[in-house]
Amino acid sequence: MFETFDEKKFLLKQLVKRDFTTKYKESVLGILWSFINPLLIMIIFTVIFSVLFRRQIHNFAVYFLIGKIVFDFFVSSSSGAMMSIRKNRNILTKIYVPRYMFAIGTLCYEFINFLIALLILFAVMIVTGAPFRLMMFASIIPLILLILLNLGVGLFLAVLNTYFSDVGHFYSIFTLLLMYASAMFYPMEIVPASIQIIFSLNPLYVAITCFRDTLLYGIFPDISALLYLAVFSIMFFAIGFLLFRIQEKKLTLQL
Repeated sequence: MFETFDEKKFLLKQLVKRDFTTKYKESVLGILWSFINPLLIMIIFTVIFSVLFRRQIHNFAVYFLIGKIVFDFFVSSSSGAMMSIRKNRNILTKIYVPRYMFAIGTLCYEFINFLIALLILFAVMIVTGAPFRLMMFASIIPLILLILLNLGVGLFLAVLNTYFSDVGHFYSIFTLLLMYASAMFYPMEIVPASIQIIFSLNPLYVAITCFRDTLLYGIFPDISALLYLAVFSIMFFAIGFLLFRIQEKKLTLQL
């Protein structure tokens, strides 16, 4: 079952549809929350931190929102993929379904949310007078690399979380630390030079910087940064995919 491409395509659509239906089932505003949530958080952070960093960061609202939507896309995708096996144990123990489809379904669902957040970003750019440049299309490069990173990390964590249920709790703490290590709402200039090297090794910070270069500053990302992000993303995708494929048949037995 679900062996052909058409069957997998149908399954993927159903998984994404189910995630949206489940999330907004009892909500009055429904999918509008995907617009309202990032907008409200952006307004709150802009009011608070633009006062502190108004002289260091040009167009803080756009600067912050780019960091937030990239960070949220990574965390939501990887966390959702991590829980995909346990979350769907009832299905997996009854019929054969390619296990990786649940992780991909989560990624597709979060990608739609990412696109919705981009619409909010573009609206904010219009309101704040940020220019739209052709270089913005170059953001497709870090986006593809980010998708590979999200899926790789998600598949890797899905295997670990199946064997060790505490992984989810540790990952929540890790992502909190990762948020502060990604310069999401403050300029890198306030970080001591001796510590900045640690930030440059954080692939999520590199991804956020690449997005800011193309969307906010209208310049092509630093080649060395793109190469680092590419190597890290492809490497982690390969590790996550291979580990998942090796353990795939054993995962259901661990539920």
